[in-house]
Amino acid sequence: MKFISWNVNGLRACEGKGFSDVFKMLDADFFCLQETKMQAGQLDLQFEGYQSFWNYADKKGYSGTAVFTRHQPLSVSYGIDIDEHDHEGRVITLEMDDFFLVTVYTPNSQDGLRRLDYRMKWEDDFLAYLKRLDQKKPVVFCGDLNVAHREIDLKNPKTNRRNAGFTDEERGKFTTLLENGFTDTFRFFYPDQTDIYSWWSYRFRAREKNAGWRIDYFVVSDRLQDRLDDAKIHTEIMGSDHCPVELTLK
Repeated sequence: MKFISWNVNGLRACEGKGFSDVFKMLDADFFCLQETKMQAGQLDLQFEGYQSFWNYADKKGYSGTAVFTRHQPLSVSYGIDIDEHDHEGRVITLEMDDFFLVTVYTPNSQDGLRRLDYRMKWEDDFLAYLKRLDQKKPVVFCGDLNVAHREIDLKNPKTNRRNAGFTDEERGKFTTLLENGFTDTFRFFYPDQTDIYSWWSYRFRAREKNAGWRIDYFVVSDRLQDRLDDAKIHTEIMGSDHCPVELTLK
């Protein structure tokens, strides 16, 4: 079973850069999107054999998530049932027969870390949400988590130490997540791999120089480790400032 996650940084723009071709080429069972930056009715995007679910932010042109699936979910929910967090279209959960699939676009702490306090509250509430799901059945969650966990997860750790996405606070929350029964699937297969990233700034020819960050993840409940088959980061795929990440389960 193949899963793809991609922060498309505006789906309408990405569609103009070949999104549909990439979608068909990757041929996934589940295709999760973040930062769609859309409202309902702005783009009619359908693929044969898939149904889709969308969570739009109240604010136009901001955030937003979507999931395309070949498999009929038992149920679908939007947000994490906390009003403070549920106006930005950041979470979609599909309940399948033997797991939950969650796609998430984690809030960015912003320049000057002006949203770091909110981000810390989000991290605690989102982890509590995952743990509630995990009590019922295993969880597969994916998305732009807006954190590079370890120094090998970004090109320039020293100069980015207090920047959004690489603060001690954000990294600590990701460590706490893993300590609560979850596995970073890419590091499960490639614990010491360097120079593989999923996001590059549009400035300073960062992608050309591979001066990137690994901030897009597939994370699963620890008890799914025996079903992990492979994890990939598709650095060759263009169309966004992020590239797609992949998980396959047996």
